[in-house]
Amino acid sequence: MLTLPIIQPEAAAPAKPRKPDWLRVKLPVGPEYAAVRRLVDEHKLHTICESGNCPNMGECWGAGTATFMILGNICTRSCSFCAVATGRPSEYDTDEPRRVAEAIQLMGVKHAVLTSVNRDELKDRGASIWYETVVQTKRLSPETTIETLIPDVKANWDALDTMIAGGQEVVSHNMETVGSLYRLVRPQAKYERSLEQIRRTYEAGKRTKSGIMLGLGETRDEMYKAMDDLAANGLHILTLGQYLQPTKRHLEVAEFIHPDVFAHYREEGLARGLKYVESGPLVRSSYHAERHVNVPIN
Repeated sequence: MLTLPIIQPEAAAPAKPRKPDWLRVKLPVGPEYAAVRRLVDEHKLHTICESGNCPNMGECWGAGTATFMILGNICTRSCSFCAVATGRPSEYDTDEPRRVAEAIQLMGVKHAVLTSVNRDELKDRGASIWYETVVQTKRLSPETTIETLIPDVKANWDALDTMIAGGQEVVSHNMETVGSLYRLVRPQAKYERSLEQIRRTYEAGKRTKSGIMLGLGETRDEMYKAMDDLAANGLHILTLGQYLQPTKRHLEVAEFIHPDVFAHYREEGLARGLKYVESGPLVRSSYHAERHVNVPIN
């Protein structure tokens, strides 16, 4: 009698976590949104709202605000979480500071957030454009407050000094994740170097800010350590939000973090010495940024 072999069924692949209801957002609509859309197009500006697929674009643009991305839209880094295109940038527009400043004036923005791609190929990392954009914005719109979300300068501290010298109220540099995940998430960055950049910004007397994405596989103890490290290096403001996979080519979401956990991290951050913590699934670096200009720095 022929005995047939017993074939074991293949182990099922672990199911991907489903996006929960609390991450659903409204599509961008309305006249205010359309007005911002028109100005961005007319002035040939880049916004991280679009390039980063931000889930709050509808809310922020609907309120007549936007986060402008200077120095082009091609990044020299290849971070595994980011939707901004990677490559060799060709754009370097010395007239960009004027165009950004004029757009901010036309929009009547009360609080502007400026960010940029990494420009590692530039000797000054684009610091002169950063400085001029802040200075010219302040010149045209003296009542407008400004946050600059600056990239990693790769220990070019002269470039950092120039970037933060224009008169902005908040200087932000995102850690993005905990130390153990840096090689995976930010392969061309270093955890300790980003901490030093924040410390040097604090020592220059600036209001410091950073952001971390949750749901990449970090543990609670690693989050506690990151908050302790940031507080020890002079951070004032921390934003915590859920990582969302921008395309199938990017890192998958390891976990969708419940809003209650975000609330817990907010309390932990404050208890560990941070001045202000914005924490929630849909929080991004520039979300409610206008509230951060009044955070005390002493």
